[in-house]
Parts: sequence; structure tokens; C-alpha cells
Amino acid sequence: MSKISFVIPCYRSEHTIEAVVAEIMDTMKGLAAYDYDIFLVNDCSPDNTYAVIRQICDKYNNVTGISLAKNFGQHAALMAGLRKSDGDIVVCLDDDGQTPADEVGSLIDAIEQGRDVVYASYNSKQHSAFRNFGSHVNDIMTRLMLGKPKELQLTSYFAARRFVVDSMLAYEHSYPYVIGLVLRATKNIANVPVKHRKREVGNSGYTMRKLLSLWFNGFTAFSILPLRIATATGGLFAVAGFLYGVYTVIKKLVNPAVPMGFSSLMAAVVFIGGMLMLMLGLIGEYIGRIYISINRSPQYVVREETGAKEGEGL
Repeated sequence: MSKISFVIPCYRSEHTIEAVVAEIMDTMKGLAAYDYDIFLVNDCSPDNTYAVIRQICDKYNNVTGISLAKNFGQHAALMAGLRKSDGDIVVCLDDDGQTPADEVGSLIDAIEQGRDVVYASYNSKQHSAFRNFGSHVNDIMTRLMLGKPKELQLTSYFAARRFVVDSMLAYEHSYPYVIGLVLRATKNIANVPVKHRKREVGNSGYTMRKLLSLWFNGFTAFSILPLRIATATGGLFAVAGFLYGVYTVIKKLVNPAVPMGFSSLMAAVVFIGGMLMLMLGLIGEYIGRIYISINRSPQYVVREETGAKEGEGL
């Protein structure tokens, strides 16, 4: 019998996670051909999320709770759950009920038809305008930096075969980026349309700071394209500066009375200086991440486990 592992990162979900788990269990009753288990990863939520997870684990013998020692972020929490899972197919979804667990059969069917990874796609997202904007920017970034096909919609609700998950877990550096790890493992990826729900309780845990950190992590951890852009920009400015210098000399020779223009000179210096500082900062970010990775900074630290597989595999 094939097995499905559900991995759910949890943050401020004390009022929603129990309903998500119940929906998974009701849905899996109609998929009797599969065994399944559930991994709930508390990303150091400041509310009573982990207390609720403990209650769920006490109630069901196929649910495991994992509590991280501090807030490592959604992608690190996913890696913690993936490393604990052992299903032939792994399904990742959100803790707020917006990703419809009752439509997981559609994702699993596409996997069984030969796909390696299947992402849920939404005709109409029920996120806030801020979150939708963040998703749009993330889509552009993954297309430019990671080679994502334009027609592929990436969401937090997806299913993956075991070999893809094992490939993702081979990445042990400090800055996991799940989308990059998936695209690095396979291109046999498809979308399955599902209905996105409105958020019933609370607000999204993504702030502008977290979104910026996620985007920056994505293109510095899995692409050197920013460095190549910086090199090309530097070359362009060097050529432009040389040509402008030639133009200035010729203009002065033709008409010695023409003033040299202090204001334009200062504007050019400030602009080029700003570009140089930006490029140096980008290079420094890469070097800093290399340094942190060399020092083996952990992706996450587990404070506590409870439930079915307590103490195994981590």
C-alpha cells in the first residue's frame, strides 16, 4: 500500500489547524488505497499553536508534532517536516485552511499519472492584495533566476514523489528555498486547478520583511545571475563613462569657453558611487552566506517532538 505524508508548517494557527487535520482525515477516508500520516511543524508560534498540536497528537495516532526552537521561516519548517516524513508521496499545504485539503485527490491523481511534482493552481486567489503582489514578484523572480516555465504556477500547496523529496533533503545549507530545490530536482512538474478559500481567521504571517528575505534567499541561494547582471552593469557604465569622457574632451577642444559643469559631474559621481555600493553589497551578501554555510549554521533546531514518531529520524 502506498503511503502519503502530509507536511504542514504552522504559525499562529491555534484556531485553524485542528480543522485542517480533520479535513485531511475525512478526505483520506475516500482514498482507502493509501496509508497516510501527518506532520505538523510549529515554527515557534507565539500563540498556543503547539498546545493545540499536542492535543491533536494525543487524539490521533498518525500525527506527529514538531516544535522548532525559534522562528526559522516557512521553508525551514517545511524541511523539518520533509526530513521526518517517509511517504511515497509527500503533500505540503498551509495551516490556515485556505488550501483545500479535500481536493488532494486531484494532486495525487496527477502524480500517479506520471508527474514528479504537482502544484495546485488558483483561478482566483483569496489572499490580500499585498500577498498577491508578493506572489507575483516571486513568480517573476523564479522565472528570471531559476528558469521556471512561465505557464507554471507555484504555490504552497503541492505534492511530490519520494525521490524529489530525498533530493531536496540532500541540501543541508543554511538557507533552504523549497521552490529552488524542486526546480533543481525535476522539470516534470504540472499544475492542477483547485479552489482557493478565503481566510476565516487571522492574517497572513508574511510581512514585507519576510517576503524580501524570501526573494533574496531565492536568488542568492540558487542563482549567480545577479552577479552577472552586476558585471554587465559595471561594463555598461565603464563604456558610457569612457564615451562621455571622449565627448567632453572633443567639446572642450572645439569650444574652449564651454564650462565643464560641476553639477553634472557630481550627479554622475553620486550615481556611479551608489551603483558600486549596491554591487559590493550584493557580493558581500553572497560571501556572507558562504561564510554562514561553511560554519554549518543549522536550517532549523527542534526543541520538542510529540506524537506518532517522536524521537525518530531527527
